[in-house]
Amino acid sequence: MKSLSLAQLADALGARLQGNGDTLIEGVATLERAQTGQIGFLANPKYRSQLASTKASAVLLSEANAEGFAGNALVIADPYVAFARVAQMLDTTPAQANEIHSTAVIADSAQLGQGVRIGANAVIEADAVIGANTQIGPGCVVGQGATLGADSRLWANVTLYHGVVVGDRCIIHAGSVIGSDGFGYANEKGNWIKIPQTGRVVIGNDVEIGANTCIDRGAIDDTIIEDGCIIDNLVQIAHNDVIGAHSAIAGATVVAGSTKIGHHCIIGGNSAIAGHIELAPGTHINGMSGVTGSIDKPGLYGSIPPLQDAKTWRKNSVRMRQLDDMYRRLRALEKQLANDADDAK
Repeated sequence: MKSLSLAQLADALGARLQGNGDTLIEGVATLERAQTGQIGFLANPKYRSQLASTKASAVLLSEANAEGFAGNALVIADPYVAFARVAQMLDTTPAQANEIHSTAVIADSAQLGQGVRIGANAVIEADAVIGANTQIGPGCVVGQGATLGADSRLWANVTLYHGVVVGDRCIIHAGSVIGSDGFGYANEKGNWIKIPQTGRVVIGNDVEIGANTCIDRGAIDDTIIEDGCIIDNLVQIAHNDVIGAHSAIAGATVVAGSTKIGHHCIIGGNSAIAGHIELAPGTHINGMSGVTGSIDKPGLYGSIPPLQDAKTWRKNSVRMRQLDDMYRRLRALEKQLANDADDAK
């Protein structure tokens, strides 16, 4: 278990120390559940009442919320970001591998940087390049000619296909597949003719990809994930997509092919993004939304139907099927009323 003094944390965060700097901190927790040795945080003012009862040894607070608080505190502009930083400093997550395991299969032409660690039964194919201090978990496959940058981590059973490029300080969680073929076929009189997918997947630096996510290689051009993106579990990103820097895509979302998502976009979970469209930088999409056309102005968008009781939902579903007929009847009625008004003049 790691521990750091409150003074050490204050120095690392650039926070104002309030209280006893010798207090040791071993973990992070919410105000409600924190115990001795843990540091809590107050990011939402509606939980301010919990300050009085928290058992945390210290609290991360903004200047506004620190006023009147008599306990140990680190006062900083953004307590939630500070919480993330402290959690990193105290992180005890085990390494994906501690050595190059005797059962790992490594091609003679593969290049391994200093300090690379490779788990049991992993396969590093010909001409692959692995950067310094990267950890590759058990059962992973790094395909022919793939490049994996320095200080990156692959959890168990990740597959990087041939030619895939992954940058520095990336994390790819268990079961993800990067660089599998895109869904490219031509139809000849009812028969599907496969189109070889000759592009790559190119992933920038500081990208995190969740478990069992699939990112397809480009059909001709590359599929690109730019720096700083975070992609959740069970996400499908199709061929030739470009995901802009520092965008976030939540779980079970599907992005169809040849779509360009701008930088700093946020896509809610279980959304479906159509192919061959563009989303402006800074676009936010609510969860469970269907995006069928390009968005050229940043903002918050959503297409979620409101939750209803089942009886009302069934009635409205029937009415939706009648919508086109109702529209035509309404237009005819408007036209008839207009004609009647003209006749009355």
